[in-house]
Amino acid sequence: MTSLRHSEIAIEPVSAPLKYREIQAFGTLAAMPIGIKDNVRTQSVSVLNQLLADTMTLRDLYKKHHWQMSGPSFYQMHLLLDKHHEEQAALVDGIAERIMTLGGISIAMAADVAEMTKIARPPKGREDVPTQLARLLEAHEIILQQSHDTAAAAGDDGTNDLVVSSIIRTNETQVWLIAAHLPQKP
Repeated sequence: MTSLRHSEIAIEPVSAPLKYREIQAFGTLAAMPIGIKDNVRTQSVSVLNQLLADTMTLRDLYKKHHWQMSGPSFYQMHLLLDKHHEEQAALVDGIAERIMTLGGISIAMAADVAEMTKIARPPKGREDVPTQLARLLEAHEIILQQSHDTAAAAGDDGTNDLVVSSIIRTNETQVWLIAAHLPQKP
């Protein structure tokens, strides 16, 4: 057996640039034998992609406010917002995986999410705490309204289960915890 030294190994240069190729276009369905009709899968994928874009936006809004939090309750709010960010990140993964399970393509890139979300973009600067919390509550309301509409439309038990058991329950609990930090209106 002949031993080679590192300097004796020849590495061939790549002669042609790597060609990128899309194997499934966004908005199309791959065949998936899961017992759900194509029209139902198409509708579920569309609704879930909207929920995904909005959930990704809310997740990032939580992290923005986590970093930019200030005031006398800074430490408690800093921890709470980070916890909510992690919970939203778990929802993002669950929603994207459900879309892929249905044979769809999940929205994934920040530019596409920004184009698709229904949640208003906050300024780049820091806002006061009541404004930060109000923004979070508004974003939650958008997601919850979409989720309730999706659950009512049904036709896809797996999506319905995800929406009711995970998205609605997580968002409602987060609304409760955030709203408790705002002054109550009589």
